[in-house]
Amino acid sequence: MNPAPQKKLILASTSRYRRELLQRLHLPFEVMSPAVDETPLLGEAPAQIACRLALAKAHAVAASHPQAVVIGSDQVADLQGIALGKPLNHPRAVAQLQTMRGKTVVFQTAVAVVCHASGYAQCELAAVQARFRALSDAEIEAYLHAEQPYDCAGSAKSEGLGIALLERIDNDDPTALVGLPLIRTCRLLRAAGFEVLAS
Repeated sequence: MNPAPQKKLILASTSRYRRELLQRLHLPFEVMSPAVDETPLLGEAPAQIACRLALAKAHAVAASHPQAVVIGSDQVADLQGIALGKPLNHPRAVAQLQTMRGKTVVFQTAVAVVCHASGYAQCELAAVQARFRALSDAEIEAYLHAEQPYDCAGSAKSEGLGIALLERIDNDDPTALVGLPLIRTCRLLRAAGFEVLAS
């Protein structure tokens, strides 16, 4: 008797960083835009923002693909309880990095896995502590001109030149800082009935 076929896997994200990370698992998947309003709610803590948006993205795609297993993810830079999102332009990126220099920033990276057909919906949070160097204005400008990380939370593109901004990183899921914590993603996929290491 043949095993039941795997469900369709969908990444609810347009982020190329998350797409590249998920490709490491050697799983066939589709990519769809979740079209979710990412505006924080009044009084919402950074970790709450990340989890709410990760679930919202996954549910938005799962609504039209109820049989699929859908992955949603979100990352918010947390500076002493203040949420720093994507800067989107150069002046905001400069301001973010000037504020973060010499400080520890917690990158709250949430991953959610949802399947409407089975009623499964769970989210896990990976908190990454990143200690920034006491950066000079010249270093900040050099980094931003080289990387242009305006689509990265807190302007920090750690998989590129952004690693030179940091003194140390503390976390338990090595891909979390890039945007998709794969250890937690694999755990949630298994819990949803999706075999990551299927023969």
